[in-house]
Amino acid sequence: MTIVDRWLLPEGIEEILPNRAIKVERLRRRLLDLYHSWGYDLVIPPLAEFTESLLSGSGADLDLMTCKIIDQLSGRMMGVRADITPQVARMDAHSLQRKGPNRLCYAGQVLYARPKSQMETRSPIQLGVELFGEGGLEADTEVVLLLIETLKQAGVKAIHLDLGHVGIYRGLEAQADLSEEQSRELFTLLQIKDASLQDWVKRHIKDPHIADMVAGLPALAGSVDVLPLARELLANAPDTVLLALEEITSLVAAIERSVDDGDCDRRIDIYLDLGELRGYHYHTGVVFAAYTDGSLAPLGNGGRYDHIGEVFGRPRSATGFGVDLGLLATLVEGEEAIAPGIFVPHTDSKNVLAEVARLRERGERVVCGFSGQVPDFVELHCDRQLVETKAGFALASVSAPAVNTEQ
Repeated sequence: MTIVDRWLLPEGIEEILPNRAIKVERLRRRLLDLYHSWGYDLVIPPLAEFTESLLSGSGADLDLMTCKIIDQLSGRMMGVRADITPQVARMDAHSLQRKGPNRLCYAGQVLYARPKSQMETRSPIQLGVELFGEGGLEADTEVVLLLIETLKQAGVKAIHLDLGHVGIYRGLEAQADLSEEQSRELFTLLQIKDASLQDWVKRHIKDPHIADMVAGLPALAGSVDVLPLARELLANAPDTVLLALEEITSLVAAIERSVDDGDCDRRIDIYLDLGELRGYHYHTGVVFAAYTDGSLAPLGNGGRYDHIGEVFGRPRSATGFGVDLGLLATLVEGEEAIAPGIFVPHTDSKNVLAEVARLRERGERVVCGFSGQVPDFVELHCDRQLVETKAGFALASVSAPAVNTEQ
C-alpha cells in the first residue's frame, strides 16, 4: 500500500466529521433522554462476544452479516456485533434477571460483514429500545408509539408506518397441511407476491377455505381500509389468525388516538400488509417499519420476538425496535453548527487561567493557544478573543468563522 492509499477506508466503512458528528451526538443524547423519561434503562453491551451467545436464536441472516475473529486468549470464535438486540436479550435473561417487565435502551455502532444494500454503510450507529417480560398488546403499542415519538423528536415531519403481523400467515400455514418444501415455496411466492400464487395454492392446499384465505393475503395491503376486507376474508380463520387481526386493529386504533390532529406540520400515514413476512423466521407477532418522504431504507423497524430468551435459559416475552441514528440525523433538516468559541492566547497568568475556567463553567467553548501559535479563527471556530484590560477581562470580536462544510 502506498502512502497515498493509506487514508482509504474499507468499502462501506465511514467516518463522521465534526459538523455531522455533533448533529448525531446531540440527537443521540436527546433520544436517550426521551427513552429515560419513558422508563427505559440504558445499557452498553460489549463490542464483541463469543458467537455462541451473539448469534443464538438470531437466524442465518445475522450469522452471514457478522464479522468473526479468533479470541487470542481463549482460542474461541468471537463476533463483532452486527445487531445489538441479541446482546440486550442476553443481558435481560442472564445479567439482570428482573422479575417484572424490563425496559432497556442502547446506542452503539455495529459492523456488517457486507452492506445490507447498495450504498448503505457497513458501520451504522444502532439506537433502540427493548421491552422484556410483557406479552400483551400494550407492550407492542408502547414501543410503536415510542418509535413514532423518536421520529418526532428527531424532527421528521412525515412518518410512513408499515404494520404487519406474522401471526396471520403462521396461523394459516399451520392449517394448510404442507410439507417443508411446499412451505418454503409458498413463503417465497408470498414474499415476492408472485402472480402464480393463485394457481400454486389451488394445487397444493386441499382445504378450500384455507386456500382462499392464503390466496387472498396479497390483496390485504394498503391503508387502514383493508381491515374490513380482512375481517370478511378471514372470518372463518383459526383463532390464532383472528387474534392477530384483532391485535393489528387495536394497534391501529391506538396509533390514531395518539396523533395530534392539530399539528398540521406532522403527519402519520399507516400502511398495512397483513401478509407481511419480513422477519418471519425471527419475529412472532406484530412487525413494523417507519419511513419518511424520500427514504428508501427504513428509519427504524422492529416487532415482537418472544423466543429469543430461550437460548439463554430464560424465555421471556420481548418486543422492541432499532433505528439507524446516522441515517436519521442525515435526513433531518438543519445543520448542527459548532458553537463559536473564545480564543485565549498562550499565557501562564493565573488570573487568565482562572477566567478561562469561569467561562467554561458558564458553558462557553474556550480554546487556549500554544506558544507562538498564529490562530486561524475559522479552523478554531472562534469569533471572540479574551483580552485582559486594566478594568478586568473583555471579549473582543474577531473575524467570524466561516460555515464549515465538513460532513
